[in-house]
Amino acid sequence: MDFISNLNLITLFAVIGGVGFVFLLISLVVGDVFEAVGFDLNAGGDANLDFGFLDSRVLAVFITAFGGFGLIAAQTGFGPLASSFAGLLGGVIFGGVVSAFGRFLIGQQASSSVSDSDLLGRTAQVTVAIKPGVVGQITAVIGEERVEKVARSKDGEEIVAGTLVKVSAIAGDSVIVEIEKG
Repeated sequence: MDFISNLNLITLFAVIGGVGFVFLLISLVVGDVFEAVGFDLNAGGDANLDFGFLDSRVLAVFITAFGGFGLIAAQTGFGPLASSFAGLLGGVIFGGVVSAFGRFLIGQQASSSVSDSDLLGRTAQVTVAIKPGVVGQITAVIGEERVEKVARSKDGEEIVAGTLVKVSAIAGDSVIVEIEKG
């Protein structure tokens, strides 16, 4: 009788681990399964939750590890409670590792877009002359990105092409510049 109950426990953990593994394979192909089916757990938009404990890949690893560690414990003769605890411990550890690694990878992503506020105080070069009361164009380099913006003179004075200017303000789609001193 003990062999049959032990076999059922082994079968139960094997099924749990198998279901988790299939879920993990689906996550490998689809990515975050919850997001793919429109169930967004990060509806608030908090960037720190991009790869949390409720991410489908983390849950798939947790379920797989729970089944695997529970199976190993049941196979070595532990009872249902001890096997479940071993599965839970293994699932939490492996799920935590995957979550931490995912958060690390998400944190390494960088945005290459330059916002208008990044231009404030920067030095730029006039590429199309700015005439009194008429807009011209400047070019600035921020990081490795070259940005071209429509520009107006702060004092209404003419600024010839090739002059170095400082961006002093943002005005809608254009920037306000002044000749750089020194």
